[in-house]
Amino acid sequence: MGWSDFEFEFFEQIFRVGSAFANSSGNISYRVGLRAARVVDELEPLKIKGLVLHQPFFGGTQRSTLELRLTNDAVLSPIISDLMWELSLPSGMGRDHKYCNPTVNGGSKGLEKIKSLGWKVFVNGCEGDPLNDRQVEIVKLMEGKGVQVVGNFRADP
Repeated sequence: MGWSDFEFEFFEQIFRVGSAFANSSGNISYRVGLRAARVVDELEPLKIKGLVLHQPFFGGTQRSTLELRLTNDAVLSPIISDLMWELSLPSGMGRDHKYCNPTVNGGSKGLEKIKSLGWKVFVNGCEGDPLNDRQVEIVKLMEGKGVQVVGNFRADP
């Protein structure tokens, strides 16, 4: 059974959006978007218009400025973040694995496909969040690759 076996309406307005309640959903939207871009023709009649990365939880081996400044953060200290990555990455992989650090090695080649498809990307984050530097980095990477991307980084409430 494929996409064409179903009847759908409103296919012209599909965005892949992560949950507002979980940082990892932004990562899932990103990874699913890269995968979907590779097989876009197989998804017909589905027409993806873009991706929404809501507070994606990215990391990396090198500590960001906010991670260093928020070392004792009560919600997400670097030690807790490291443990979460250790438990979720493939065995033996470090925080510069593509699932954790989407900027490693200049980013995914899939971003070129996202650009060529004309998809729009919205990255939402929060200034002061230990993850914010990583979110800003992915926006800058996408901008550098010509992807239509908007970053929205609001101040803490």
